[in-house]
Amino acid sequence: MLLSNYLFFTDTCEEALRFYEACGLGRVVEMLRYGVDGLPARNAAMHGKVMHAKFEGEGVAFHASDNDDAEPMRGSAHHLAMDDRASTTRLFNALSAGGQVTTALGIQPWGDYYGKLTDRFGVQWMLNCHEPVQQGIPPEQAA
Repeated sequence: MLLSNYLFFTDTCEEALRFYEACGLGRVVEMLRYGVDGLPARNAAMHGKVMHAKFEGEGVAFHASDNDDAEPMRGSAHHLAMDDRASTTRLFNALSAGGQVTTALGIQPWGDYYGKLTDRFGVQWMLNCHEPVQQGIPPEQAA
């Protein structure tokens, strides 16, 4: 069994997936379009939009599509368990471009390096790095 999120966009699915590729999360491994790949389009506005896509990367797997009746994304977030602070910082900065940081990236009360954001497509991301603190070096200086 594998739990995999399915993201619904109104009409920016391909743009969002290309953004995630540019951030280094992985790549689109499958994409079918309304009215193009033998799949009917509900209306002219949906013609050529993403009917179904599969996105994969190291430790990342999700699906996505355009739906002109999609509701704004809320109540769920992608949680990424990261291996080191440098990659956590890099990915957090990339994903937050044009979005909104809701919890600044930093050492949290539970001791992990963590931050939360909503990207420019409305998808929430939580990045958490449980990297052991180097002996004798305060966490804020170890980054």
